[in-house]
Amino acid sequence: MSTATVFIPANMSGRGKKVVAAAKTKTSVSRSTRAGLQFPVGRIARLLRKGNYAQRVGSGAAVYLTAVLEYLCAEVLELAGNASRDNKKLRIAPRHIQLAVRNDEELNTLLGGVTISEGGVLPNIQAQLLPKKTKGPRDADSSKEIQSQEF
Repeated sequence: MSTATVFIPANMSGRGKKVVAAAKTKTSVSRSTRAGLQFPVGRIARLLRKGNYAQRVGSGAAVYLTAVLEYLCAEVLELAGNASRDNKKLRIAPRHIQLAVRNDEELNTLLGGVTISEGGVLPNIQAQLLPKKTKGPRDADSSKEIQSQEF
């Protein structure tokens, strides 16, 4: 099949001829688009091949790894966005990523040995360090006696 151009007259008078392409040219579709992903499948495939992780790398390996990476990033960004909204901030900071990862059980186990720079720590006060709760108000006279001590 050749991509020949066919001339079709617009009207019977022969004026104003329109050019209509008989066959459409093929446009290249990326593997990311085929898989419905935002992350680059081709780049991940290249890095898998050049990284000497294995002698041979299957064609589906890059797609699978890209999908996993995209899912993890989406999950962390969603939780970090919620943390930033809780702190009334519009921008996600490393602190928000730290709070998101450490408050999620599965992400915490996945990133257990990871230190996030400028992330800080989770707010945690041990129960032994908190002041003891009093049962009720005391008499005013007894409080005065406690305050004044003689030696």
